[in-house]
Amino acid sequence: MPIVTLDHLSIAYGHLPLLDDVALQVEARERVSLIGRNGSGKSTLLRAIHGDMPPDAGSIWRQPGLRVARLEQDVPLSAARPVFDVVADGLGGSEVEQHWRVDRVLSHLGLFPDPIVDTMSGGEKRRVLLARALVSQPDLLLLDEPTNHLDIAAITWLEAFLVDYPGAVMFVTHDRAFLQRVATRIVELDRGRLLSWPGDYADFLRKKEAWLANEALQHAKFDKRLTEEEAWLRQGVKARRTRNEGRVKALLAMREDRASRRATAGAVRLRMERSDPSGQLVFEAKGVSKSYGDKPVVRDFTTRVIRGDRIGLIGPNGTGKTTALRLLLGAIEPDRGTVRHGANVQIAYYDQQREQLDPERTVFDTVGDGNDTVVVNGQPRHVNGYLSDFLFAPERARSPVKALSGGERNRLLIARLLTRPANVLVLDEPTNDLDLETLELLEAQLLEWTGTLLLVSHDRVFLDNVVTSTLVFDGDGRIQEFVGGYEDWLRQRRAGDGSGRSSARQAKRRAEPVAVAATVPGSPVNPPRAVSPRKLSFKEQRELEALPTRIEALESEERTLNTTFGDPDFYKEPADTIRRTLARLEEVRAELAVVYARWDELDSKGVPRSR
Repeated sequence: MPIVTLDHLSIAYGHLPLLDDVALQVEARERVSLIGRNGSGKSTLLRAIHGDMPPDAGSIWRQPGLRVARLEQDVPLSAARPVFDVVADGLGGSEVEQHWRVDRVLSHLGLFPDPIVDTMSGGEKRRVLLARALVSQPDLLLLDEPTNHLDIAAITWLEAFLVDYPGAVMFVTHDRAFLQRVATRIVELDRGRLLSWPGDYADFLRKKEAWLANEALQHAKFDKRLTEEEAWLRQGVKARRTRNEGRVKALLAMREDRASRRATAGAVRLRMERSDPSGQLVFEAKGVSKSYGDKPVVRDFTTRVIRGDRIGLIGPNGTGKTTALRLLLGAIEPDRGTVRHGANVQIAYYDQQREQLDPERTVFDTVGDGNDTVVVNGQPRHVNGYLSDFLFAPERARSPVKALSGGERNRLLIARLLTRPANVLVLDEPTNDLDLETLELLEAQLLEWTGTLLLVSHDRVFLDNVVTSTLVFDGDGRIQEFVGGYEDWLRQRRAGDGSGRSSARQAKRRAEPVAVAATVPGSPVNPPRAVSPRKLSFKEQRELEALPTRIEALESEERTLNTTFGDPDFYKEPADTIRRTLARLEEVRAELAVVYARWDELDSKGVPRSR
C-alpha cells in the first residue's frame, strides 16, 4: 500500500522543468534510491515530498498521520544547545528509551552528546542532523547524501541500520557500495522525468543500457519519418489540399514533439594536464610524529612514496589522514622526524574543505585567474569552452561560487585542478556531492593517470578501483600499510595473519633507506641495507594464533547486542536489564580494543625493519 503518491507533479526553475508532469508511489518498507545528474532536481523532489516546497502543478498525497523526517544536503542547523538535546528533539517514549536510542546513534556516528552544536564544523553538523532524523524513527526517511562526512565504519553501520529499518526510506547517494546494499528500487530523475527500476543498482545498470539503446532507436525512426514528412510538405500546393489537411496537422504535431524532446545532457569531459615526470623518489618520511595538545595524531611514521605509486588513506574521521598528507606535502612541520621531497615534484592538491575556492569570485575567474584562456594538454582553450566540458553553461560561468551547489563546486574545483601541470595528485575526499556519472568519469581518468596518486576517501568502490596500496590509520597515531584497496585490507584484517602487508618488493623499498641524488635525475642509488626480522617467542606465537578466534567471538557478541538494541520491544524490558545489557556492550567494545591493540603489537614484531 502506498504511503506517498505523486500525481502529474511539475516544478520548474527557469525555462526547463526539473519535474515535468511526473508520477510516483512510495510503498511502506521499501528503500528507494533517487539518482540523477547534479542539478537535475533530486533535492527538490525530496523537499516536495517532505512538504517544504509546493509544486507548480499536480498533487502530492500522503497517508494520513504519516511521519516524515528529512536530512538536507546543505547544513542550515544552528543551535546553541548540546548535541544530545538537538538530536532528542521530539522523541517520544520513556526517558530511558530516549537515552538509549540517542546514545546508540551518536556512538555509531562518532558524535559526543555534550558539545554545543554552533561550535561544530559543517560535517559534524550534518552528522547531528542525520542522527536526529534516524532516532525519530519516522514512517518515511528522506536522506540527501547521508554518507557525506561519514567514515567507513559509520557508513557500514548506517547500511545495516537502513536495511533493517521498519519504515520506508528514500535516499540520494553517490556511494555505489551503499546504494547496492540498501536500495530495493532505483528511481532515476532524467531530463524532468522519473523512471522507476525495480531491483538493486546492478540490475539498474543492465536494464538502463538496454533502455537507452531502445530510446535511441525510437528517436532515429521518428526523425526519419519527420524528415520524410517535411520533404512532402515542401512539395507545395499538393500538400495544402483539403484532403491532406490532417497530414499537415500531424506534421505540425511531430514538430512540437521533436522540439519538446530533451536530449541527454552532455557528459563531463575530464582531461588531466601532466607535467614532466618526477624523480624516482617522490616523498620520504622518517620517524615523523605530530601531536595536537596531548593527542598524538601521527606517531613514528616512516614511508617512501615512489613515482607511480597509487596510495589510498583510510581510517575513521579524525585519525590523522589529512594531517599526514599535509606533513608529506610540507604544509605543516612535524614535531619529530623528517620529510624529504624528490626531484621535480609538482603537486596538484584537492582540498577536502574547498578552501581553494573564493566564494565571491565567478566560476569563470576561478578557472581563468583573470585570463580568457587556459592551457589544457598543451593547447589553449577559451575558459567558457573548457567549462562546458564540466557542464557549466556560459550563463552559469558568470555566477559566483557561493551560488553553486555542492556537486557543482566539486566539479569546479576539479576543473581548476586539472589545468595545473602536475605529476603528483593529492585528492582529499574528492567524491563528496559528485553525481554517479561524474564520479565514474573521474575514476576512469585516475586509472589512466601515470603520475603518483595519494587519495583520501571513504568511498569503498572508488578506493578498490583506483589504488594499489593503502595506509590504514587506527586512531592512535599509528599507520600501517597494506597491499590493495579497501576490500583487500578488509580481507587481510579478517585473516588476522598479517599476510596482507606490503609485498616483499614494496616493503623493501619503503622500509629501507635509499640514497637518491635529487639534483641529478637518473643517478644510481645505493644498495639497500640488510634487514633482520624480530622473531616472536614461543609464548607470543601461541598468543598471536589464538587472538583471531577471540576477536571473532567478541565481534559476534557485539553484533548480537547491537541487534538486541535495534529491537523496539527491548525497551519494554526493566530499566536494570537495559542498563546491564548496555554495560556488557561497553565491556565487549573495550575488550575488543585491547585485543586489537595486542594483535597489532604481536603481529608487527614479525615485520622486517631496517637496522
